[in-house]
Amino acid sequence: MVIQGRHISIIDIKVIRKLIKKNPSWKRTRVSKELCKKWNWYTPYGQMKDMACRTLLLKLERSGHITLPPSQNPKINSYRNKQVQYALHSSDPIQTELKTLMPVHLEVVSEKQHLGLFKTFISLYHYLGYSGTVGENIKYMAFDRRGNPLGCFLFGSAAWKVEPRDSFIGWDAKTRERNLPFITNNMRFLLLPWVRVKHLASHLLGKVARRISDDWIEKYKHPIHLLETFIEQSRFTGISYKAANWIHVGQTKGRTRNDRHTSIHVPIKGIYLYPLSKTYREELLS
Repeated sequence: MVIQGRHISIIDIKVIRKLIKKNPSWKRTRVSKELCKKWNWYTPYGQMKDMACRTLLLKLERSGHITLPPSQNPKINSYRNKQVQYALHSSDPIQTELKTLMPVHLEVVSEKQHLGLFKTFISLYHYLGYSGTVGENIKYMAFDRRGNPLGCFLFGSAAWKVEPRDSFIGWDAKTRERNLPFITNNMRFLLLPWVRVKHLASHLLGKVARRISDDWIEKYKHPIHLLETFIEQSRFTGISYKAANWIHVGQTKGRTRNDRHTSIHVPIKGIYLYPLSKTYREELLS
C-alpha cells in the first residue's frame, strides 16, 4: 500500500511494531523521528520528514496495522481548536487610490510578531476561517505606508495530487512525490473588508510572488518554484489572480481526497498556478 507517497510493505509494518515494542517509553514523536532515521526519510535539503511520518503512523493505526503509544499531550488538539482570542483592531474605512498607500509592504508573521492579529483577521473575515497550520507554511500581513493593516496571506503544503496541475508541469507520480515540497499552496488570501482599493489585490500578489522563495529558503532551507491556489467558482471570479498573471489550468472535480465512491460533493474550484522563474518546469522535473 502507499501512504504519504511511500510504499509500505508487511516488512515495514513489522519494523514499526518492533520499534514500538522495544521502546515502550517512547512518545509518538520519538517513534516518528527514529523511523525517519531508519528509513533515511529526508527532504532533498536534509530535513527530516517528521510530519509526513506522523501522518503515516496515524493512518496505519486507524487501519488496524499498528498500535501507537498513548498520546502524551491530549491538550494539543484542544489548544489548536480552541476559539481564537480576538485582538483589538481598527476597522476605519480605507477607500482611496493605491498610490496614496505606497509603499505597501509585507511582513512575515511569527509567534513574536503579528500572530494574534493574523488569527483574528482570518477567523473573523475569511469565509474559511482559521484552523491552524501543519507542516511547512509562511504567513504574511500587508501594511500601508502608515502601518495600517490591509490584508493577510497564508501559504502551506501543496495539494498531493491534482491532475490539471500535474499535467501542466509534466509530472508522473514518482517525480511529483520527489518535488512536491517545491510548490506551495496559497491557502488564504484576505483583503480586510473595510479596505476598498482598486488593484491592491493584484499588487500584493505580485509582491508576495517576488519574495516568497527567499523567505522559504530562510525558514526551511529550500526554494519554491511554483505557487498554486484553488478558487471556489461559485463565490469568486479569480480576477485578481488573473490580473497578477496567474495561469488558470483547470478545475477540481468537486470531490474530496477521501471520496472513493463519488458520493461526497464539495464546491468546484478553479486551479491557478504561478511560476516563480523561467526554469520552474526544469526544476520541478529534475
